[in-house]
Amino acid sequence: MSETYLVEPDVGFIKEVAKLGGQDLKKCYQCATCSVACPISPDTKPFPRKEMLAASWGLKDRLVGNGDIWLCHNCGDCSTRCPRGAKPGDVLSAVRAYAVAEYATPRALGKAVNDPSKLLILLAVPAVIFLVVGLLLKMVGINWLNFAPTGTELWQADYISNYLVDIIMVPTFFAAIAVFALGLTRFLGDMHANALLEGKTDRKTIDPVGFIQALIKTVPNIIKHNRFNECSTNKSRATAHMMVLFGFIGLFVVTGAFFAAEWVFHIEGPYSQINPFKWLGNLGGIALLIGGGLMIASRLGQKDQATSYKDWYLLGLVLMLGGTGLLTEMLRLGGMYGLMAVVYVLHLIFVWALFAYTPFSKLAHLVYRTVAMAYMEYSGRK
Repeated sequence: MSETYLVEPDVGFIKEVAKLGGQDLKKCYQCATCSVACPISPDTKPFPRKEMLAASWGLKDRLVGNGDIWLCHNCGDCSTRCPRGAKPGDVLSAVRAYAVAEYATPRALGKAVNDPSKLLILLAVPAVIFLVVGLLLKMVGINWLNFAPTGTELWQADYISNYLVDIIMVPTFFAAIAVFALGLTRFLGDMHANALLEGKTDRKTIDPVGFIQALIKTVPNIIKHNRFNECSTNKSRATAHMMVLFGFIGLFVVTGAFFAAEWVFHIEGPYSQINPFKWLGNLGGIALLIGGGLMIASRLGQKDQATSYKDWYLLGLVLMLGGTGLLTEMLRLGGMYGLMAVVYVLHLIFVWALFAYTPFSKLAHLVYRTVAMAYMEYSGRK
């Protein structure tokens, strides 16, 4: 006898998917064109047809913890060929956004990050934190925030000291790591439970060593964007994504190097323009700007691809990070120190937002997709 499954539709989930960019979900009439058209869909239990059916029925539990939603790279092949205009790629993108908010803690912050009406409040938070911490330190005699600078360099003038920046940024960074760790623990458990239920694996538990080996094998494919290159309709997206990815990687390396120089080797900035890490930082910022610009051009040119607030939030953050970082440097080199300080403060606000809000934003897909692809490699799902 076949297994009985009680369907319990979650209407609220369907509405949330629509808000996040999957508003054409109900146009789907299960023709399976999307699964046939997708060049990266597995031969057994292919996506996105089954995900479209589950989303239509509001089966949140079968979708949120489903690793297959992360195998989709939203290249647009399925949406282009859909005879009903249901846009399966956008629906899965919306489900992924819902999953990120569902796994991140606190969930209320996840909803706020995806709510355009909360944007100014979210950006005001780091500004208030810097102001309050700086004033508190000033009250106890530690002059790390100077409202009347007299120097000619950012560090000499002490507009905002490196120490004040680090004492705020470091805990924020590790708090984001903790949020990811909690969410990924739940995600892996749900993904494995769903895989067992759907017959995608027969392993009762996840072997940590085997999973790490699968992760090591998966990362090179992600870095080379092999899956993107298999798409046809929107294959050019691979270039923009790679530029943003490597831009972030480069800037992360530079930040770590300058942090070590400051705290371990006690080498104070600003650093020489011929410093190789300075060059890497400049290239990273330029990569963010060009990659972000290409992404915007791609989205504006794709009439059959929906673009929601979560997409524009990420693109805006990418451009603001790259733009304010490079502009701060140019203003310093040009001797415009007052204006430089203002732009630098804006840059710090965006950096803090990157650290604090990434576990709740679309950028979290970099982490969740990596884990999902590693799990599929580990479980033997091809």
